[in-house]
This record gives sequence, structure tokens and C-alpha cells, in this order.
Amino acid sequence: MKKSSDRSMLESTFENGIWQTRWAVLIAVISSVIAALLMFYIAAVDTFYIIDHMLLYGMETDSLIRDESKAEAVAQVVEVIDIFLLAIVLLIFGLGLYELYISKIDHAYEDDNDASSHLLSINSLDDLKARLGKVIMMILVVKFFEMAIGMEIEDTMSLLMFGAGVLMTAGALILTEMATSRK
Repeated sequence: MKKSSDRSMLESTFENGIWQTRWAVLIAVISSVIAALLMFYIAAVDTFYIIDHMLLYGMETDSLIRDESKAEAVAQVVEVIDIFLLAIVLLIFGLGLYELYISKIDHAYEDDNDASSHLLSINSLDDLKARLGKVIMMILVVKFFEMAIGMEIEDTMSLLMFGAGVLMTAGALILTEMATSRK
């Protein structure tokens, strides 16, 4: 690294200009946080509709209609979980980019016992990628669960394919945990 006295005025001005371009990351940070807040809102509204829908569940006397309502409610809850996880991905992405390119978030590190300091401890793109990877893996697991709920097993091949899907999902979770525990 050169001393400031060894650099020309042009070089110093150019490097300063390049360094200032990092503020363009704020566009991604702000957009990501806004999108996360919108996803939280959507999931919260959907949750209230599920609750409203399920209040009628206890009043239904026909067991066939109750079974259909129950299956629909489970699918809706899984979908809401999926939306919440997507909101978390967007939030981690936005906060991680801010920490990497702009500045550490001081409030996150004020209390050493606070869990947020561990959540936001992102020191490199690999850290950010690992955190996002874990949450994205959970989204995929929830999506698989959502599809499995609606799956109709009609023959042996369908059952074998479902079992293979469960095994591959479990294997992916194990590999994800092994990869992140080595660090």
C-alpha cells in the first residue's frame, strides 16, 4: 500500500471515486429490506385469513368437509412459513450487504449477549452466502413438504419416488449442516 505522499493527485482522486461507488449497494440494501417488510406483511395477512378460516372449522359437523379444511389449512400454513423464510432471506441479504460494503451496524453489536450480534456477524461474501444458503435450504424443505402434502400415492412407484425425495431432502440437510459446521 502506498503512502498518501507517494500517490499522485489524479490517482488519489480516482481511488476515492472508486471507493465512493460502494454506496450504490444501498440501492440493493434498501430494496431488499423493503421487499422483506412486504413479505412479512403478506405472510401476516395470510396468517390472519387462515385463523379466520379455521374458526369455522370447529363449527363444521361434516367430517369430510373438516378433513378438506384441515388439509387446506396445513397447506396454507406451510405456504405462510415459506413466505416468512423468504422475508428472512431478503432481510439477511440486505443487512449482510450493508455490513460488507458500507458499515457495521452498531446497534447489533452493543449487547454482547444479544443473539443478533451472531446473526449479523458477516465478515465476507462466504459468510453471507452460508447464511443465505441455510435459509434457502429451509425454503426448499418447506416447499417439498408443501408438495408432499398434496401428493397422492397411487402405486408403488409413487411411494418409492416419495421416499427417494425424503431421503434426498434429509441428505441435503445433512450435507448443509456438515459444510457449515466445518467453518
